Amino acid sequence: MPQHVQGVIAPGRDEPVRVETIVIPDPGPGEAVVKIQACGVCHTDLHYKQGAINDEFPFLLGHEAAGVVESVGEGVTDVTPGDFVILNWRAVCGTCRACLRGRPWYCFDTHNAKQRMTLLDGTELSPALGIGAFAEKTLVAAGQCTRVDPAVAPEVAGLLGCGVMAGIGAALNTGNVGRGDTVAVIGCGGVGDAAIVGSRLAGAARIIAVDIDDRKLETARTMGATHTVNSRSTDPVEAIRELTGGFGADVVIEAVGRPETYRQAFYARDLAGTVVLVGVPTPDMQLELPLLDVFGRGGALKSSWYGDCLPSRDFPMLVDLHQQGRIDLAAFVTETIGLGGVEKAFARMHEGDVLRSVVVL
Repeated sequence: MPQHVQGVIAPGRDEPVRVETIVIPDPGPGEAVVKIQACGVCHTDLHYKQGAINDEFPFLLGHEAAGVVESVGEGVTDVTPGDFVILNWRAVCGTCRACLRGRPWYCFDTHNAKQRMTLLDGTELSPALGIGAFAEKTLVAAGQCTRVDPAVAPEVAGLLGCGVMAGIGAALNTGNVGRGDTVAVIGCGGVGDAAIVGSRLAGAARIIAVDIDDRKLETARTMGATHTVNSRSTDPVEAIRELTGGFGADVVIEAVGRPETYRQAFYARDLAGTVVLVGVPTPDMQLELPLLDVFGRGGALKSSWYGDCLPSRDFPMLVDLHQQGRIDLAAFVTETIGLGGVEKAFARMHEGDVLRSVVVL
């Protein structure tokens, strides 16, 4: 029978979020109901609230989550009730041309649950990134559930579901940062700091953190940045060149998602270097670059969707590295809150007061 749970919805563009009763249907074929234990407050949820993703309100927010599978639908064999899982928003299909070429992280036909969760009056909800995890329980496609070691704390594990994976993957998977490389990271929020962690893990010799907030730059140092640049007072392109012998960085990771910071990243890289865009732009943004510069500087301009990760491969690996003490995922958790604290968490995010607020249920 359908279940009634509490969840956080965004009712309309820029309206305050509120806690409502959500109706969770029984899982259908290929679906699973997951009891949520923790869910990070990600900037993408704020984008949904602001209408910057689309206008399919009301949204059931939350997507950076971990929990326990409660029930599964017909045909589900990869997870069973009782499994501790991290939710992912790119459940690969296994049959598209990318998957069949052995590149499932580029899957062109990722899927979500087919049934819709609703409000009590029957209003259908749009789950953020196909998950909707600011709720006591949620309905997802079973392929969105990735089993990991249940010994890891849920508030830490859930962060791999989006921001931390996006940043670490931008460095390791998309940017292919290697031993001895110089790396610059523009934007030191959760994703940018995760890119710093990934670059350090890959053996980068020099990691330059760029932001306009000294508080964030200090945090970036604790994550592994060797140098910091406050771009409010210093030209970041010139500063990065000065720190790299006049050449620019081998890899520049743009974790803001704005045209002006992307241009900085483009000109702050070495010839034949790599720019990785992992910050999420809004639909109205446009980028202008001299085409001759794009041609003449060579190298690669890449976008990084979800850190080009394969959840079944990367989530367990990163949990294992955390448990070995080789990466400190707990350092990303600034505070834990309840469902009723999400609106305040958005305000704190906007002010730059937190790295991650995490809803714990």
